[in-house]
Amino acid sequence: MRGIRNRTVGTLVAVAVVLGWLAITGFAAPFSGRLDDVATNDNAAFLPADAEATHADRLATGFIDRQTTPALVVYERTSGITDADRQRIAADADRFAQVPGVITPLPPPVPSGDGQAVQLIVPLDSSGDGGDRIHRAVDAMRGITGPGADGLLVEVAGPAGLLADLVAVFSSIDGPLLLVTLVVVLVILLIVYRSPVLWIFPLLAAGVSYIVATLLVYVLADNDVIKLNGQAQGILTVLVFGAGTDYALLLIARYREELHHHPRTIDAMIAAWRGAGPAIFASGTTVIAGLLCLLLSDLNSNRALGPVTAVGVGVTLVVMLTFLPAMLLLGGRWAFWPRVPHAGTTDRSGGLWRAIGRFIGRRARWVWPITAAGLVALAAGLTQLGGTTLGQADLFTEQTDSVDGQRIIDRHFPGGLGSPATIFVAADTADRVAEVARAVPGVAQVQPLTVAPGAGGQADPSAGASAPPRVVDGRIQLEATLTEEADSLAARDTVRRLRVAVHAVPGAGAVVGGFTAINIDTSDAADRDQNVIIPTVLGVIAVILALLLRSLLAPLLLIVTVVLSFAATLGLCAVLFTHGFDFPGVDASFPLFAFVFLVALGVDYNIFLMSRVREESAKYGTRPGVLRGLCVTGGVITSAGFVLAATFSALAVLPLVILVELGLAVALGVLIDTIVVRSLLVPALAYHIGPAIWWPSKLQRVDPGEPPEDPDYHARHAR
Repeated sequence: MRGIRNRTVGTLVAVAVVLGWLAITGFAAPFSGRLDDVATNDNAAFLPADAEATHADRLATGFIDRQTTPALVVYERTSGITDADRQRIAADADRFAQVPGVITPLPPPVPSGDGQAVQLIVPLDSSGDGGDRIHRAVDAMRGITGPGADGLLVEVAGPAGLLADLVAVFSSIDGPLLLVTLVVVLVILLIVYRSPVLWIFPLLAAGVSYIVATLLVYVLADNDVIKLNGQAQGILTVLVFGAGTDYALLLIARYREELHHHPRTIDAMIAAWRGAGPAIFASGTTVIAGLLCLLLSDLNSNRALGPVTAVGVGVTLVVMLTFLPAMLLLGGRWAFWPRVPHAGTTDRSGGLWRAIGRFIGRRARWVWPITAAGLVALAAGLTQLGGTTLGQADLFTEQTDSVDGQRIIDRHFPGGLGSPATIFVAADTADRVAEVARAVPGVAQVQPLTVAPGAGGQADPSAGASAPPRVVDGRIQLEATLTEEADSLAARDTVRRLRVAVHAVPGAGAVVGGFTAINIDTSDAADRDQNVIIPTVLGVIAVILALLLRSLLAPLLLIVTVVLSFAATLGLCAVLFTHGFDFPGVDASFPLFAFVFLVALGVDYNIFLMSRVREESAKYGTRPGVLRGLCVTGGVITSAGFVLAATFSALAVLPLVILVELGLAVALGVLIDTIVVRSLLVPALAYHIGPAIWWPSKLQRVDPGEPPEDPDYHARHAR
């Protein structure tokens, strides 16, 4: 009767848990498609508050009625612009002036020196929800111009065109990315389980995690607690499904194992939860802690990614430790059909991992040095990473209007026209500062913002030298047009030289901002973030591992192996990006993002392995425990690694080089960590060191014994 009563209570609890989560999911579902409504994709908004470009941005507000972002409309006819073309440009300008968000009056068109192109600068209101307003305005302008005809090419480019293209991409990623991720996870689960039923449980649990996580992220972003951007949206999707499926695989594998040794499913689940729960919890906690370290970033974009993804992993962790076990209990043994585990039988799977265990037991002292040397060799490719950064024309994997337009501008105009560097100086030093700025190599011209400026605060070249400069709070705004494209490395070098030159003018109090300056300060902040956040992440992970394994030496060795894996991954990526995919560079934040995800997720697999090794070592000694732990976890951890790699690979379907590079890096890193580090390097190193790896815990004094030639890994549960 007691057994019946316990089984009934367990079933009722499981039903209540499942219904509770389904009710929460039903409430949250409408919000899963509304993250675009609270996303921000304005790069300037993500700058650190103390950056010079941020200071310049604040000063600029006094010189203009509204914050503006310029759209550059360029007209090109290689045989020469005709009178009919000029009439069309004038007509287009009149129609642009009627578009909501366009600041009038518009500056006059600027012809190129070769007579083959004309550029029209159209300032757009970027205050408030500027990203969405700019997107709508640029779409309207592109509707007005069309693609051109009769040999005349027309494109809408510049910062506003680029932002509009980015908003368009980010606003459309949720559906395709979610679909690809679901298909990838489904296919791998079918391969792993070879069951028409079992795949439903982890996929449904991951779906619940994603929907609930999007609700929490929506609420936080809508109340300005966090800033959400399109990049964080994409990563949230793949991380929740990847990590969630990983945790599900580990719990289900342990549950299947316990079903062979318990006649009642509730007893098997309790044993599985107690066995796998601490590892899953430690894994999720490690990932969350690593992601929250991004809050130390100077860049708001990085600080946004940390809590957004941490919320996703936190929700996933809770769902996988509550909703998934409840569903498995209700499904019973037959959820595993056609390979139903029965009590008193032995699961004879894992022959490959027994063979690998025997190999490591015989050759450990050779395996770990050889694998470590191989990883070091891959890490040598790091010398090719970071030589160049991504410019505007390099952000997309496919052609966009803003990229095509920028290339036309580069052919016919000074690269910085339309995106000048802005210099704010004391009024009585303006002439001296302008003289110094003109002498800087890479500066095409310098002129003050006049009392009668062009629209939205754009300096009007037609105003002439007679127009008086505009003075605000004793300062004058100078605009320096660069010879190179505003987002190029050459332009960055020019602005750095410009800053040095104007800062040296006594009493000027010069502050340099603008589009190029924003890129410089963003890159510098990213470098600072790497120096601060990377050591912090390693320290946090070391503490968590020490608490889990109750050892100091084992966590140190695990962190060294994961860092080595990270370096090897970035070295391999550098070679592939340069010689395989022909990417022109990497984003400034790429190394940091890759590190946080690879190290936090890479430690996961070592946690899964070493927590089981510790459990086995307490019974049989360290060296037999290493081989037993590798055998019983090898299959499930490898499956989890392939799931996570495949889900991050789904980022490759997006037309953004930044996310493609990050997805490929995490996928390759997870595979290296799963196949090489966790399967060979860590077990061989732990086996070679022996009981001392648990120093200073009492486990180091457990008699290691001698591992049998072909140990019976399944006998450990004999009751």
